[in-house]
This record gives sequence, C-alpha cells and structure tokens, in this order.
Amino acid sequence: MMLIEIIVQHAEDAKIAEEHGANRLELVTAMMEGGLTPSYGVIKDVVQAVSIPVHVMVRPHGYSFTYSEDDKRVILEDVKVCKELGAAGIVFGSLTENGEIDEAFLKKVLKTAGGMKITFHRAIDEANDIIEAYKTLQKYSESIQTVLTSGGAPKALDGVENLKAMLALSSEMQSPAIMLGSGLSPDNISELHEKVHATEYHFGSAVRVNGKFSEPINGNTIKKIREIIS
Repeated sequence: MMLIEIIVQHAEDAKIAEEHGANRLELVTAMMEGGLTPSYGVIKDVVQAVSIPVHVMVRPHGYSFTYSEDDKRVILEDVKVCKELGAAGIVFGSLTENGEIDEAFLKKVLKTAGGMKITFHRAIDEANDIIEAYKTLQKYSESIQTVLTSGGAPKALDGVENLKAMLALSSEMQSPAIMLGSGLSPDNISELHEKVHATEYHFGSAVRVNGKFSEPINGNTIKKIREIIS
C-alpha cells in the first residue's frame, strides 16, 4: 500500500488532509524553523479531529539536532504528554556532536514512548554517514517504524543514490520503512517514484495554496498526488 503523509499545523489542516486521501499526519508548529513541537492544546484538538494516525513532532528548538540535558528533559516530558493526549506516534531525531545517532538518548525516548509509533526524522540527513546512521537505527527496528529522509541531500531528488541504498537495506531487514521527504510535489513525484519505487512519501508546502505554510492545504493536490503514484 502507498502511504502518503501530510504535514499539518492544526485541526482544519488535519480534516482537509484526511478527507482528500492522506494516510497519516505529521503535526508540527513553527515550520519557518523546520518544524517544532506544537502546543498540547493543538495536539489534543488534532487527535480528536481525525481518525487517521497523528504523529507529533517532538523537537524543542531549531538550532540543531544535538541536544543539551535541559533539552532532553523537555523532549522526554513532551513524549509523555503526546502519549497521554492520544497521539499515535512521535517524530523525533537526535545526533551526537560527532554526527552519529545519539543512541543513549534514543533508548530513553523509545522507553518513554513505549508502544507509540516512532519516526526518526531528517536529523539523519545531517549525520556524518547516512548509511551507517540508518544501520544503527535498524538495531531498534522493533520500536522505530519509519525513517524520514531526503537521502542526505537538500531535496529528495538529489539524494536518489543514498535513498536507493537505504531502501535496499530496509527491504533486507523489513524495517524501518524509508519515507521520502523534502521538495516533493505533484511536478516531480512521478520522476522520483520511477527512480526509487518507495512506498511512503511525505509532503509539506507543496500541498498548500501558493506553496506556503501560511496558506491552507489544497485537498485537490493531495488527490492528484495519490492518482500519480497509485
């Protein structure tokens, strides 16, 4: 089955995305900073507004993906609240100062999330070695279902070779699934899909009026994408 995930910022976004064919939602705020943790009120509102899974971004700031001890306390508290509010999953990622997966902290997040779905987000695209980073995440495939990535490039179309390698590794191990994101649109999704044959795709500004997060979601664009890759 082809999975289409849409970035949403509030309940109205969520309802439009669900109505027009989204399979899953990534709930965020502050997209100008790359997407941060939304307020608890927004999380509750969105979870109650739709029937499809809502995965909440857990990211306290946009400075980097290397977190201080204070940051880590906040992250773990946010994970607990996401679980209490009924979110199906969280979207999270952290690296060490050496550009490797922060396994020690990852283990704490996974334990706190216990039972929730986990997407490791595009922090992986800033790792020193994206393939080795993915192999590290495969050790936690019982807990991490999805890795959101552009293949280490600014846009997914530029990261095709790494994406192919990651998809091959994913196929061997059956997990985590590779979800392609960054720069995807109705204009290029056909070309990318033909090159990599992924089954999970992630869309943000491309499904909005005028391509802006300050504008509403255009449901017809989601329908068009589903028609192209189905």
